[in-house]
Amino acid sequence: MKNIVLFCTGKSSSGKSTFIKEVLPQNSFYKLKSATTRPRREDELDGRDYYFRDEAYFEKGNFATYLWVNEAHWEIGVPKWLYGVPEFEIFDHVGQNFTYDVIQPKYIRQMIDWFHKKRLDSNYDFKIIWFQPMINAQNIIKKRVNMPDDEKIRRENTCDMKDFVSANLEPDFTLQFDPQSGYHMSAKGDDVCILPSLRMDVLLAQYNRYKMNIK
Repeated sequence: MKNIVLFCTGKSSSGKSTFIKEVLPQNSFYKLKSATTRPRREDELDGRDYYFRDEAYFEKGNFATYLWVNEAHWEIGVPKWLYGVPEFEIFDHVGQNFTYDVIQPKYIRQMIDWFHKKRLDSNYDFKIIWFQPMINAQNIIKKRVNMPDDEKIRRENTCDMKDFVSANLEPDFTLQFDPQSGYHMSAKGDDVCILPSLRMDVLLAQYNRYKMNIK
């Protein structure tokens, strides 16, 4: 039986990280961590949340994905906001199910192409959950560390159907969180299972219970 790479994609503060952290059963998926040049937030730990590295690390490292978030607005003297999943993150955990949290579908395409290139694709199925923006997304974003030209960059980092088309991808599931009623889910065709023992409706029930407990 193949393992799963579960891609969680959607705009900032659409609920991707919370879903991975609080809903997916522990030890069922390994969350792939990115290296990044952005500053560490107060509640983050190096090696647990991200690998916090400098630009030189990206120049000499091997990556399955490579994101230069502020490339369109970058100029000399402005830090480059770089993200990328180091190859060792995958090689060190081959044989496990993976999750990967990323905004734009084109980086999902990068990851899938990397699996093909490394001939690991025969061991994995790829599933994509498309998270729709939450009602209070802007309030959440304001609390986070921002980068230069942050508002422009967040507008440009879209996750729309045109982005899936450009990446030659199609989401398997769409999810949206409503503060009043929890997550709403739809699936492509009859594909409601991520794993034989891990159904989307069960995950959504877990998420709704989690939300009730933290109110």
